[in-house]
Amino acid sequence: QVQVVESGGNLVQPGGSLRLSCVTSGSILSILATGWYRQAPGKQRELVAAIVTDGSTNYADSVKGRFTISRDNVKNTAYLQMNSLKPEDTAVYYCNAQVTTTGGKGVLGYWGQGTQVTVSS
Repeated sequence: QVQVVESGGNLVQPGGSLRLSCVTSGSILSILATGWYRQAPGKQRELVAAIVTDGSTNYADSVKGRFTISRDNVKNTAYLQMNSLKPEDTAVYYCNAQVTTTGGKGVLGYWGQGTQVTVSS
């Protein structure tokens, strides 16, 4: 009943920029939090950035000053603006949405399918 879809991943040169999008749809009452995660080959999935209901944000130390998370509540879309990209940013990026639904079953988390970001010359 809830779908999360990421887009915007691409091949980009070091120093370049990308903007990822995360669209959440379905029988949603509210989106309580959205997080962007990434997973590189051979490594565990890690939190990159998150935004909660009041607009507060947090970032991994490795991306502070370079990445910005934002949201558009009308469109149920979250964004990750990535600037000054480095080869070590290469990973599959996943969106996770923590939501309440019309079924009244409490807070549940939903994952998107991931989008590939490759930073290389």
